[in-house]
Amino acid sequence: MTALSTVTLADVGIDAVALKPAEVDPRAAADLAVETLAIDYEGRANVPDREILSTLSERATVRLTTPVRANGYDPLGDDSALDTVPDAVERVLVAGHSAYLTDAETERAVAPRLRAAAADAADPWVGTAGIERLALAVGGTQYELLSRSTERDIRALRAAGFDGDVAVYAPFVLAEDTDAILDAVGAYAARRRSVGRALPDGAPTDSAASGRAREVLEAGVRDYALVGAPDVIVDRTDRLREAGVDTVVGYPARGLGPLLG
Repeated sequence: MTALSTVTLADVGIDAVALKPAEVDPRAAADLAVETLAIDYEGRANVPDREILSTLSERATVRLTTPVRANGYDPLGDDSALDTVPDAVERVLVAGHSAYLTDAETERAVAPRLRAAAADAADPWVGTAGIERLALAVGGTQYELLSRSTERDIRALRAAGFDGDVAVYAPFVLAEDTDAILDAVGAYAARRRSVGRALPDGAPTDSAASGRAREVLEAGVRDYALVGAPDVIVDRTDRLREAGVDTVVGYPARGLGPLLG
């Protein structure tokens, strides 16, 4: 069996790496052997500055997530934050998670803003979470969250005639130890509605889980994340490509350290 320490992202079918700038210094990703970096949005205070974005874009294609309802990124209002985004940086357009928006921002209409932002962006990715039909109508690369139904959904999309690009986002944990996997992505899986409903009330969502809770979480992390030994992950990414996915975007749930050696 191949040693985990020698496995590359390409070996397991991961094309791009998603970065959460509130958790890791994005500059460390400059040394990753990957062609695309997708930077998640975790509030204005955590958006990398122009210099960092420029440096990263010299090493890889950089995509910055911009919530179209948020001040600074609103194409129908204040879009001043876009002035600090280098021309080389491409965009991921999303409605925006309510955790990072004010009450007033969450009340803004998504559809006209998403259409306006897509018209102004070159080759945008469009986040589909919660707005699947709207995202499809806007066009661009459809940016999906991995779920238990992803393969079926993408096959149906292709069968219906969609010939645009599809990217899929998933946390990943290259590890064979179940405790390590649950510590990294158990809580993430528990936030998915189907998993949360099946969990016993008050059950831990990490390696401390036992009994029914552990069974639910072990199934949930396999549905909503890329986890396990290299052959397990590559089997999943191969099946995603066979279903019609063009780009697999992995969020390193245990940080960048394991990827940098």
